[in-house]
Amino acid sequence: MAGRMVVGSAALAELVRPASAPDPAGGVLPVRAELTGLLPNRGLRRGSTVAVGAGQPRRSGATSLILALLAEASRAGSWCAVVGVPTFGAGAAAEAGIALDRLALVPDPGPEWPTVVAALIDGVDVVVTAVPATVSASIATRLAARARQRGSVLVPYGRWDGADVTLQVVRGVWQGLGPGRGRLRRREVTVSARGRGAAARPKEIKVWLPGDELTRVIPRSAGLGAPSAAPSRRLRVVAPPARTLAAAGPA
Repeated sequence: MAGRMVVGSAALAELVRPASAPDPAGGVLPVRAELTGLLPNRGLRRGSTVAVGAGQPRRSGATSLILALLAEASRAGSWCAVVGVPTFGAGAAAEAGIALDRLALVPDPGPEWPTVVAALIDGVDVVVTAVPATVSASIATRLAARARQRGSVLVPYGRWDGADVTLQVVRGVWQGLGPGRGRLRRREVTVSARGRGAAARPKEIKVWLPGDELTRVIPRSAGLGAPSAAPSRRLRVVAPPARTLAAAGPA
């Protein structure tokens, strides 16, 4: 798997520029069919903020949920970025069907976190970002407003007040281990959705978040289906751009 380090605001702008091309899918980016019932537009509406609760502990399945959210949009040609999640694995992303040549990773944005996220919102279709413990309400509001203006989908990973929809893995049970042997293969999880407007009514579904192949709604589903096509194997790692937050604020 090849990788490339991109440093500085000019290089970041060059990276995200292809994401500004017209979107053939219109205003809603696709998600896997199993997750459409959790979202008011049955997909990721451009300009919206869809938070993913980190859960306690953080290894509760939220990262698998993020992978499942990104996979179809990436497969359809959208650019995605993940900021501040150093444990986010390129191998797991590829297995989930995410195209690595359209994935930007910023594992440690440091104190320039708002600037990095704002710059990516300008040119990337879906921006996932871990939420720092110290983020202020004013910065969160500015970033959500910027996503609305630019038509990006902001996916905060962690507590984020005011999101259009918040998804949370509330229960999970691993499968694959037998008496004294076996390997963990997939997890049966319950995902809840709550929000505002069209998402005001709470929803809950059970799905498989694999391990292997595709996510599947559990009721009336006997298998996991065929594996997805092999994704491209190029990965871009992006360093924080050297700009101030004021320069990166909403236009």
